[in-house]
Amino acid sequence: MRRMTRYDPRSRASGTAFGGRRRVSARCIVAALSLTAAARSAPAQTPGASDWGYYGGDALGQHFSSLDQINRGNVARLAPAWSYRSGELGGGFASAGKLTFEATPVLAFGRLYLETATNVVIALDPESGRERWRFDPHIDRARRYAEASARGVSAWAASDAAGGVCRRRIFTGTLDARLLALDADTGHPCDDFGAGGQVDLTRGLRIRDAGAYLVTSPPAVFGKVVIVGSAIGDNRAADVERGVIRAYDAESGAQLWSFDPLPDSASHPAATDWNLAQAQSTGAGNAWAVMSVDHEHGLVLVPTGSASPDYYGGQRLGTNRFADSLLALDARSGRLVWQQQLIHHDLWDYDLAAQPVLGDVEVRGIPVPAVIQATKTGMLYVFDRVHGQPLFPIAERRVPSSHVAGEQAWPTQPFSSLPPLAPQRAVLADDAWGLTVLDRGKCRNLIAALRNEGIFTPPDTRGTLLTPGYIGGVNWGGVAFDQDHGRIIAAVNLLPMVVTLLTPAEFEREIRSGDYPHSQFGRQAGTPYAMRREPLLSPWGLPCTAPPWGALVSVDLRHNRVAWQSPLGSTEGFTPWFLPAREFGMPNMGGPIATAGGLVFVGAAMDGYLRAFDIETGAELWKHKLPAGGQATPMTYRAGASQRQYLVISAGGHGPLGTARGDYVMAFALAPPVQAAR
Repeated sequence: MRRMTRYDPRSRASGTAFGGRRRVSARCIVAALSLTAAARSAPAQTPGASDWGYYGGDALGQHFSSLDQINRGNVARLAPAWSYRSGELGGGFASAGKLTFEATPVLAFGRLYLETATNVVIALDPESGRERWRFDPHIDRARRYAEASARGVSAWAASDAAGGVCRRRIFTGTLDARLLALDADTGHPCDDFGAGGQVDLTRGLRIRDAGAYLVTSPPAVFGKVVIVGSAIGDNRAADVERGVIRAYDAESGAQLWSFDPLPDSASHPAATDWNLAQAQSTGAGNAWAVMSVDHEHGLVLVPTGSASPDYYGGQRLGTNRFADSLLALDARSGRLVWQQQLIHHDLWDYDLAAQPVLGDVEVRGIPVPAVIQATKTGMLYVFDRVHGQPLFPIAERRVPSSHVAGEQAWPTQPFSSLPPLAPQRAVLADDAWGLTVLDRGKCRNLIAALRNEGIFTPPDTRGTLLTPGYIGGVNWGGVAFDQDHGRIIAAVNLLPMVVTLLTPAEFEREIRSGDYPHSQFGRQAGTPYAMRREPLLSPWGLPCTAPPWGALVSVDLRHNRVAWQSPLGSTEGFTPWFLPAREFGMPNMGGPIATAGGLVFVGAAMDGYLRAFDIETGAELWKHKLPAGGQATPMTYRAGASQRQYLVISAGGHGPLGTARGDYVMAFALAPPVQAAR
């Protein structure tokens, strides 16, 4: 690792900032804390001492591993080492069609911990995959949930490192909105936490629809503070549940603080950016994605989503500040330290879905403590972590206005000066693509009929073409950050989508017609318009725009350029029988990880392969067909006396994407080299 003097934004003395005492990076601080913890109790393997103790790999959310046993020179020998089947395939589950096994396991205390989409928490032996314990919170399977996914759990250890019941805990949120604390050694609920090991997260909140307020991402943990957001079902109505962020004591379960991104009084810091009377009956603005914790500065970095509903904002005029924003909150008190709104008055479902990434970013050769936020728009934003100032310029640019009565689209949006990960220009009729002349002609007509002025074109009653679409850009899979080389790697969706505003009568007629098999509908009750949305597809069921429709993209922050872009996924299983599969790049859900072995590992694509790419060139070096869809982010760690490196991914499929279902956790390791014949 290069040694660099790091800029300290809190210092007023230029000698200290640029040429004075040397400051260590955030990664080094976390590493030092980890080593200290490991020295005290090596067998305990606390999250900070683990190879992958957090959902994002480390507390910084970098999705990067320093392990290099598996590397560019030997990745071709990667082979299955063990597999585990959870047995959870959604039996008796009313929302089984939405099940998505998105979990990324974490390694702590000598075990792998993960959970199924139905919140069954499981501990596995990391070397063999053998089940050590499982806990079923028995969510109501007859209830219909807005989502049916769970991305992972969080591990915590008491600071005194003493033994005993529940001195090491696993925290997770559930689809029925409970925060659970389990003994990491046994899986039994921690009786001293809340009521018998759980806290009811619906308490004190306005719940409009049972099953529409839930938790899908692992809580953030700062010391003894456990911080949790919520997922809220989209597009049901204007007055849905509010996205209050709350913190609880890790031992007692007592609530420590709460922060509502939406204004509830004139004293709220965002009140002047809203019509306050409208804000009272608005909901969402919630933190459903994974948060990150900055231990060095005592912050929790929170990405928020749109206020409700997504596609019509006439009942929530203004910028809707703190929705679609990156919030830096004091982790101890919940006080707002700084904020940056990245979408004004969201009309496109451009939630901040990716986990914020913390690390040092070079500015004029000096490493600055930064936070990197990827977005569904395909734009990357980088901010000073202490004060929230942009480290790469952001410009407010004029965007198209709305033609819909009652709507007031915000006239400008913030554009990053970093190269976008996804195209943002209008798709022209001449861009139509298809397998046949007929196909292309149909797509050309579809494109010509839509309102289509590029990114941030507001939804319209004749239909609007969204580029990027509402799945991204970058979704919840987030990005990997190779800090030493200043590289961001992201799995990106490049598939245009269509959204159409409907009158209530049109909504009722279309939803009953059966004429829209690829569409999702939202009533948006309390507003004049419902909505229909779908991908822009040809009669063959393939996208109307040229591939790639999904890609792995690397951005070089030091030189402000796209270093490479590689198609992610093939058409295997999605084209007519008489056409060969092509590596066109497919829509994806799940994120990449990067390693010191010079590799990027990613599943995510619809064809069900786990792949390895060269981090320098983007060349595909290895792939393995999974037994079910791999719409999850992988992880890696060492285990056993030989400290063998394993690569693990959940393979259970993705309901909305329609990939193959399963209940697998798959582990890979290097097979012995083939001995040459004598």
